[in-house]
Amino acid sequence: MRKKIVAGNWKMNTTLQEGVALAKEVNEALKGAEPKCDVVIAVPFTHLASINAVIDQNKLGLGAENCADHKSGAYTGEVSAPMVASTGATYVILGHSERRQYYGETSEILKEKVALALENKLTPIFCIGEVLEERENGTYNDVVKKQIEEALFNLSAEDFGKIILAYEPVWAIGTGKTATDDQAEDMHAFIRGVIADRYGKEVAENTSILYGGSCKPSNAPQLFAKPDVDGGLIGGASLDAESFMGIVNAF
Repeated sequence: MRKKIVAGNWKMNTTLQEGVALAKEVNEALKGAEPKCDVVIAVPFTHLASINAVIDQNKLGLGAENCADHKSGAYTGEVSAPMVASTGATYVILGHSERRQYYGETSEILKEKVALALENKLTPIFCIGEVLEERENGTYNDVVKKQIEEALFNLSAEDFGKIILAYEPVWAIGTGKTATDDQAEDMHAFIRGVIADRYGKEVAENTSILYGGSCKPSNAPQLFAKPDVDGGLIGGASLDAESFMGIVNAF
């Protein structure tokens, strides 16, 4: 039975003090609650150790928003997977469209990041998705398939089974536009088919595929009702504890 997951991606938001306060608020909201999904927050590197100290990771998982494609060395300003793991974090977002777009992350780089994350017992939340032009010209399935094949299909079935996928139509991130629940379901079902072709039906059925892209409390119930949508990777709405919990409670 694959996991249902709601993961917040704070991006480059909140000071350390604001982040600790927000994490405490989410942690408090989960006390005594019985959410029907796993709940995760992915926060800036500077916040990880401090937030780990104030949350109950049995209720609220903690992740980083990225990690380096090297284990250690002369890479000024980079943060490695072992460093992330040493803070107590257990998840890491990889391949987000903003990393691909602004920082030139390629499938080859991401392949290294995924390997290092798994080596350090971090669960990758691996992002895939098309831009508006690719949606409009009809190449979106090919684009997403290629992103998965090039960065992940070198993995064994066992290691692939440790990955969480997040489909994010780039044209819907922070724009207020959302893929319709049918568009999201069609893509998620397509992705599951791509996985099944490579690793077999059992691995495909056990892979959690999250939807990201202007997901909020108002549209989460319809999205999460779809059979192949296993939760959400939440941007802006994760910066407000009440909104975030509204999405968690959509299951």
